[in-house]
Amino acid sequence: MWRRVVPSRTIPRTRWRSEGSRWRTGPGTFVILIVGLWLFGTGEAMLVDAALGNAPWTVFAQGIAVRTGIAIGLSTFVTSVVVLLMWIPLREKPGLGTIANAIVIALALQVMIGVLPTPESLGWRLAQVVTGIVLVGIGSGLYLTTNLGPGPRDGLMTGIHERTGIAVTPVRLSIEVIVLAVGWILGGTVGVGTVLFAVLIGPSVGYGLKLVGWIAGSRQELPPADVHPELEA
Repeated sequence: MWRRVVPSRTIPRTRWRSEGSRWRTGPGTFVILIVGLWLFGTGEAMLVDAALGNAPWTVFAQGIAVRTGIAIGLSTFVTSVVVLLMWIPLREKPGLGTIANAIVIALALQVMIGVLPTPESLGWRLAQVVTGIVLVGIGSGLYLTTNLGPGPRDGLMTGIHERTGIAVTPVRLSIEVIVLAVGWILGGTVGVGTVLFAVLIGPSVGYGLKLVGWIAGSRQELPPADVHPELEA
C-alpha cells in the first residue's frame, strides 16, 4: 500500500522505450520525447513568468540574457551547446534525446513565456511556480522513459563523476551552486521560487515517473539511477 503513494525512485520500462540505439527510434517514441521536453520547458517558463525565482540553470541563462540582451531561450540553447562541448574531454556520448533536449526546452521556454499570462497577486504567482514544478516533473517522466540519451547538463554531471570518482551528489550540488551564484551575479532572478524548486523537484520527478509508468501500464522498472533532470534548464 505504501509503495502506491510514494514517488518512484526508478525509471519505469515503458512500451515506447528505445532499445539498442540512442539515435534511432520510432515516431511514437519521438513524439513522447518532444512532448515531455516541451512540458519541461513550459514548466520552466512558468517559473520565469512568475518572477519569484528560477531553477539554477535558468537563473544562469537569464543572467546571460540580461547582460547580453539576447532572448532567454537563445541563452538557454547557447548554454546547452557550451555544456555539450565540455562533454568532449569527458568522453560522454550524446543521443537524439540530448540534442532534442537542447533545442526543444530552449524553444518551449521562449515561446511559452510570450504565451503565458503574467499573474499579479502573490498567491497566483506562487501557484504558477508550483504548477511549473509539476509540469517539469511530468515532462521529465515522459522524456526519461524514452531512453534516448541524457540532457547536456546531466551528461556533464555524470561525466565528471565517472572521470573523477567523486560521488554524484556533491558533483551535482557544486555545479548547481556555481551556476546559481554566477547567474545571480549576472542578474538572474533568485527567490522563493528557487527554494521551492530545490525542495519540490525531486518528489515532482518521482511522481512524474510514477504517473507515466501507470499510464503506460508498466509493471517492470529499471534499476535505480541518479537522475537529475532539474539540471536541464
